[in-house]
Amino acid sequence: MDEAVAMLRRHRHLSVTIADCPDRGGLSDFIIDRKDACDLVVLGGGDGTINAAARGLIAAQVPLGIIPLGTANDLARTLGIPEDVQQATEIIVNGVERRIDLGEVNGIPFFNVASIGLSTDLAIDLSSGIKKRFGKLGYVFAAVSAMFRARSFHAAIESQAGTVDVRTFQIAVGNGLFYGGGMAIEQNAKIDDGTLDLYSLELGGAWKLALVAPALRIGDHQAVRDIRAVSGTRFKVRTRRRRSINADGEILAHTPAEFRILPRAIAVMTAVDAPGITGAGGASV
Repeated sequence: MDEAVAMLRRHRHLSVTIADCPDRGGLSDFIIDRKDACDLVVLGGGDGTINAAARGLIAAQVPLGIIPLGTANDLARTLGIPEDVQQATEIIVNGVERRIDLGEVNGIPFFNVASIGLSTDLAIDLSSGIKKRFGKLGYVFAAVSAMFRARSFHAAIESQAGTVDVRTFQIAVGNGLFYGGGMAIEQNAKIDDGTLDLYSLELGGAWKLALVAPALRIGDHQAVRDIRAVSGTRFKVRTRRRRSINADGEILAHTPAEFRILPRAIAVMTAVDAPGITGAGGASV
């Protein structure tokens, strides 16, 4: 943080005020209370920290600058913001201000993805301290562990096309381009395209997860017939028993779930060639 603040203060037209929020749960209210005292909110942290600020950013309507200090930093990756602190501060000062969509599940906003199934187990494992001990490598350890424990479940997915009953290992609804440490939710997804992208892993067995992993990594779901993929602005998901929902790496809701898009909900500072922005000029993956 000290490095980022020092770099921002080198730009003499900026007046930088440091404000420490005591807890994650109060971050949105913290931002709302200070919205009239600033022209830009800069957050240092990862996807979970930025998710905690989502409600406050929507209400305050103050643009967001990001210093990626988390483990995965998938939102920053979507917006073309590098993890190097100096480069990230340059984007805050000289980048492009763009409006982006947010997703919402059961009234809770999210930036990247909200999912049911495998990634929920992954999030629980990561919260146990693996991230702190192993950093990005912790995602690999937790993913392998989750795959070995994977069990399919029954769900009903409702979209504009109708309702289908499925047996699946995971249902994910994405808003941005990247999630899970650089995986693509859908290879052509953009965080400002006004749509959500849903996929469902309807595999015959957990052993097939290793076979579809390359397609999942780049979001090429059309290449695997056992992956259901659909885009839309609203989805409903019901499960036979109550299941946790992982949103931006945090367990924030439970089924039954209602997903919807919040188009152009907030403004953010992005790179000129951000890969997850419509017309920004970057490659999707």
